[in-house]
This record gives sequence, structure tokens and C-alpha cells, in this order.
Amino acid sequence: MPVPQRSVVFTQVAEWKDGAVRLYEDELATEEPLEIRIDDQPIAVTMRTPGHDTELGCGFLWTEGLIESADQIVWPGPSGDLLDPSRNRISARNVVSFKLRNYPFDPASLQRHFFAASGCGICGKASIDAIRVRGLKAPNPRFIFDPQILCEFPERLRAEQQVFGRTGGLHAAALFDATGKLLALREDIGRHNAVDKIVGWALQQGLLPLS
Repeated sequence: MPVPQRSVVFTQVAEWKDGAVRLYEDELATEEPLEIRIDDQPIAVTMRTPGHDTELGCGFLWTEGLIESADQIVWPGPSGDLLDPSRNRISARNVVSFKLRNYPFDPASLQRHFFAASGCGICGKASIDAIRVRGLKAPNPRFIFDPQILCEFPERLRAEQQVFGRTGGLHAAALFDATGKLLALREDIGRHNAVDKIVGWALQQGLLPLS
């Protein structure tokens, strides 16, 4: 799994050891803002590690209850070209814009309700009720798998964390099937962003909403 561009930056570090200073280059996980738009209206800003921004945007829309299925996303199309340089004043690489159908809200009314820092997925919520996401089904009680498989997930997840392996400084989320096969893994400096990236991937693959 290749490391996404711009997810890692190099910096010079001065290390004091045995009475002497040593200079060397170290790798750091990147953190940059991402502006999420609906119909050219900015609705949210999240601090994230660049990479898989399409999935992050899709996952954010779904987990926040702004969409119920991938069918509501008209744009971006299959090309995944999400950037809108002509309308962006900060940096096209830090904007993801969506065109939606059949959504019962005014995008402009959401602008003051969403802000997510890298550390917490509920930052910016005005009330406890706003944290609760409606319409999620309870897990299927007939879904059973070997507990040993569950115990193997952390080690298998860590083995695939390429950016963490280089920087030691970010979170990861992954999706496994019932046999323990790794379907997708995403890394991000914000743990909630890593989850949203996985949710966005699953949404695009037709795995959500659960039937």
C-alpha cells in the first residue's frame, strides 16, 4: 500500500547526545486543514493528514448524517477530481467539494456547526444530542466470528501502518471481513478522520448503508 503524497514531511532535528549535538533529518506526519464543501458552500474544516481526501469527505457526510447513501453524491464523479481551484482562495489541494441530490438542509446553515480538530471527532458540537447520529442500525446478532481473529487485528493493523512506521505519530483505522482479511486501512493524525476515511471507502464500495 503506497504512502499518499504529502502525508509525510522531512525536518531537521538537533539531538544532544554524549555531550555533542548531532543534526539529522527526521520524518513527521503532516497535518493540514481540509475544507469540505457542499454546492460550493464551505460547511466544515478538519485538521487531517493529506491523502484519501475524497473518502474523508464522503465519510464525514455520512457519519454526520448529511447523506444516507452514496447515491446522493452527484459530484465528484468517477474521476475523483474534487478540487475547485477557480473558487478556492486558500489552496486547491486542501478543498474537497461535493454536489448532492435530495438533501433536506441549507448548506449555508451548517457553516458554524462543524469544526473538527485532529484530536477529537466531537469538537464543534453544540449539544450532546448533536453527537447522536440517527438512523444507524444495531449490529447483526447473527454475525459471528472466531474471537482469535479479533485478537489478531491490532498486530495486523500495525504491520500495515506505513506512515506510522516512518513517523511513529498518527492513528489508523481498518476494515476486516469475517475471515480476518484486511479490506482497507487508512491513517491520519486524527483518529476520527481515519475512521471517516474508512467509512468513506466503504460507502464508495457499496458496503454502506448496511442492509
